[in-house]
Amino acid sequence: MSNISQTIIPVQQVDSVLNPITEASGMPNACYTSQEYFAFERDQVLGKTWTCVGFASDLVKNGYVKPISFMDLPLLMMRNKDGEVQVFHNVCSHRGMQLVHEAGEVQGMIRCSYHSWTYDLNGNLKGTPHVGGIAKHKDDRFKCEKHGLKALRSAIWMDMVFVNLSGDAAPFEEHIAPLEARWKEFLGDDGLSLLRRVNMGGHLEIEVASNWKLTVENYCEAYHLPWVHPALNTYSKLEDHYNIMFEDRFAGQGSYKYNLSGTAGTHLPKFPNWPEDKLSHAEYIALFPNVLLGIQADHAFAMMIDPINAEKTVENLRLYYVGDEALKDEYAACRTATLESWRVVFSEDIGAVEGMQKGRHSPGFGGGVFSPEMDLPTHFFQKWLATQTKAAMEA
Repeated sequence: MSNISQTIIPVQQVDSVLNPITEASGMPNACYTSQEYFAFERDQVLGKTWTCVGFASDLVKNGYVKPISFMDLPLLMMRNKDGEVQVFHNVCSHRGMQLVHEAGEVQGMIRCSYHSWTYDLNGNLKGTPHVGGIAKHKDDRFKCEKHGLKALRSAIWMDMVFVNLSGDAAPFEEHIAPLEARWKEFLGDDGLSLLRRVNMGGHLEIEVASNWKLTVENYCEAYHLPWVHPALNTYSKLEDHYNIMFEDRFAGQGSYKYNLSGTAGTHLPKFPNWPEDKLSHAEYIALFPNVLLGIQADHAFAMMIDPINAEKTVENLRLYYVGDEALKDEYAACRTATLESWRVVFSEDIGAVEGMQKGRHSPGFGGGVFSPEMDLPTHFFQKWLATQTKAAMEA
């Protein structure tokens, strides 16, 4: 069902988001508190585009699988014996039993614990014990090749695994091309291929009691910097930032005053094509709907915003360094300092997004208003959301 009751989301309120920023109001409170809207949003908003559901490097070897739940949808990331990563619905095609419950290496086949049907790591149905009766494990009336695991349309970029639930979005290469073109100045043609992840100490997982959209909206703007991030504001001040908005799915902020990570005179290796006169530049861009990206001269990060329910979100951050050299022990202190600096920044945001979530339950708040200068990227995100929501409501 594409429609959602106007008693939950009045279309007039959605329309008001699309007004010029000086006349606009924010998305209705129910978009942040209603579980009914949360379900609608998964299928009709996030499901219509490319949405991040995990990280390919979490599949640490060939033959490794990892079950994930995306907005209550059971999925399975798998790296087959040849190293190819695919995403499938994590259910047996027989009776809908969830197949995999824990991440790990599969030595042989994936076996359903209900009737012992088995699948290979390409999703093909291989074993159907007693399908034709006792001791009859094959049956001409049942074609195994028609009943393998259901694959999702998927793509990998910068280690992130994206899926398109509806199956009809534009090709991912077209989807990401504007960002690649923008960052070519900093990364060159092959900068992303230099990214290296440290499996130990290179990630954060932060649970917040808020709707996922508030995390994105908070990330898009620097307006809150002096009050929420006082330490960061001592060297990368509010006035050192600029707004970023392009195409219909990228928004965020840039800084002219990023401090390169270093300890005791040692600095992390830098991207070889990064302009020398812009070493203190950094850009922090949200890729709608649920990815937050950051690039600096000496590292990059990707955060997947994982919507658990209408009022709970998990932020999964992965840090990436430049080339194999950056993984050496001599840079361990720099890597630790980098991780800790981001831990502080993202932890400081928790109170802000959780406070806004509580406010979304107030009848005295109707979605909010926007600063015509400081909130441009946040309004840009809400316009994207309103456009998708309205299209689905009217379908």
